[in-house]
Amino acid sequence: MTARAHRNLSLVAVKSPGRAAAVDDASVEAVVREVLAAVRDRGDAAVAEYAAKFDRSQRDGFEVTQEERAAALEDLDPQTRKDTVFAIDNVRRFAEAQRATLQPLEVEVMPGVHLGHRVIPVERVGCYVPGGRYPLLSAPIMTIVPAKVAGVDEVIAALPPNAHPAMIAGCHLSGADRIFRIGGAQAIAAMAFGTESVPRVDKIVGPGNAFVNEAKRQVFGAVGIDQLAGPSEIYVLADETGDAEMIATDLLAQAEHDPRTRVGLITTSRALAEATLAEVERQLGDLPTAATAGQAWRDSGEIVVAADEATMIAYSDEIAAEHLQIHTRDPRDFARKLRNYGSLFIGELASVVYSDKCSGTNHTLPTMAAGRYTGGLWVGTYLKVATHQWLDERGVRAVAPPAVRQSASEGLEGHRRAAQLRLDRMQAR
Repeated sequence: MTARAHRNLSLVAVKSPGRAAAVDDASVEAVVREVLAAVRDRGDAAVAEYAAKFDRSQRDGFEVTQEERAAALEDLDPQTRKDTVFAIDNVRRFAEAQRATLQPLEVEVMPGVHLGHRVIPVERVGCYVPGGRYPLLSAPIMTIVPAKVAGVDEVIAALPPNAHPAMIAGCHLSGADRIFRIGGAQAIAAMAFGTESVPRVDKIVGPGNAFVNEAKRQVFGAVGIDQLAGPSEIYVLADETGDAEMIATDLLAQAEHDPRTRVGLITTSRALAEATLAEVERQLGDLPTAATAGQAWRDSGEIVVAADEATMIAYSDEIAAEHLQIHTRDPRDFARKLRNYGSLFIGELASVVYSDKCSGTNHTLPTMAAGRYTGGLWVGTYLKVATHQWLDERGVRAVAPPAVRQSASEGLEGHRRAAQLRLDRMQAR
């Protein structure tokens, strides 16, 4: 953050905690390392042991059968099924539109030198579907549907054994090819290394608890991952036109996810800041999830008054919030000035809740300031852009001489010979 931004900010609610690390507990790292090693060495037997130890699960098999899928669908409330399909359709339509923007390339950069790329789906992915405090029916939609749109050959879903049965229906409706009731670090290990029951995947996506997050960190390299997810975040940027009741409602809606959720308002209006602070406290009085939301607000809530718009933008870009709402006089113009965020919600009618559930943009987003260098999960997460080249004799005559000279200057004789060989043969002909 710039010094100017520091000078022009003041806190109304002094709740500005330090950035949490993805993993702060050495014991989590040690436990995960043990789980990964055991599953890599002993496969299903180790998975079963940890399922019994951590989830108190004693299943004969890990994979959800077709009969169990059918039963989960049958038990799903009809309106819930309609709403789930509504969300799936929206996420699919947006993912298809995004996929259409990614095209193969072939270009002749100079006569005889042809370069290009292909857009290739990952062959097999693993989608971790968290159990959480509540049955989050949108969770499988956000990871599985874009994978299917991308053209992934096989999508593996893993969810904790104690997850709500409706989550199985959600995985099925979203298009999962296989579903396993395995949770925690052992699920990540099974998908990363493969077991007798679980096939090895090429990439693992989806959020989870600290153990899941640490397991993804440790298996990265052996497989790809989407990102390391921290606690959820929401910030609102507002000028004097902001509505305190609406802002407070949106902040608490996100805060009820997790007591570690980071929530905040950045505004140029002290009056709005004070009104929002009072409104949050008022709404906590009758919010059924106040135990969770209230702790998040007390521990990680923040209201900041900025001297001007430029300072508000600078502070927002420093935070790079996962969810960023804009409640200003001209929100569309304001949005164009922002650089760092996970997903943007432009205007007071665009609530994070709509994206969380069913509007179509993905809710698996960067946290802990990762929005400074990456976006969220999307159809491109499941695609590889792989380059290629081919040359004719004109191309060789153009690129071989500088390649020969550069190789010689670097002392790489093997490189020099490989660059010279084709030129020599052409000249001999």
